Amino acid sequence: DELKISPIVFQKEMEVRDYECDLADGVNNSVYFIYLEHARHCALKAGGIDFAELARQRIGLVVGRVEMDFIRSLVSGDKFVVKTIIRRISKLRFEFAQEIYRLSDDQIILKAKVLGTPINAEGKPRLSPELEALVTPLLSPLEEA
Repeated sequence: DELKISPIVFQKEMEVRDYECDLADGVNNSVYFIYLEHARHCALKAGGIDFAELARQRIGLVVGRVEMDFIRSLVSGDKFVVKTIIRRISKLRFEFAQEIYRLSDDQIILKAKVLGTPINAEGKPRLSPELEALVTPLLSPLEEA
């Protein structure tokens, strides 16, 4: 019997607003980055990690790399969900695996990988014990290849 470990999936539902679309009527590519960021912030906030509070403490959670595969377009009025899975990939780096699905037909719109790291007030990578205690329960296990 093989033990299957399910990832922790955070979901954030949203709706496309008219002003997010370009002349071709689809969501402008740059807006998808904002959708992903909002969903990441919501996932972390659900675990008790508040970006505004961290900023006041001069702790940053910064993005170092983003890969986005655009599969389909959303249009004005589309309701969609961003699914986010958080994994630790090294001592100081985290991967946010994110996917956007249109709710009306469950079609995948976009797949993304966002790599981030915490930094301290001096701008150096550092994960404080307090932040470690908050982020650890949010992490999904890495799948074995």
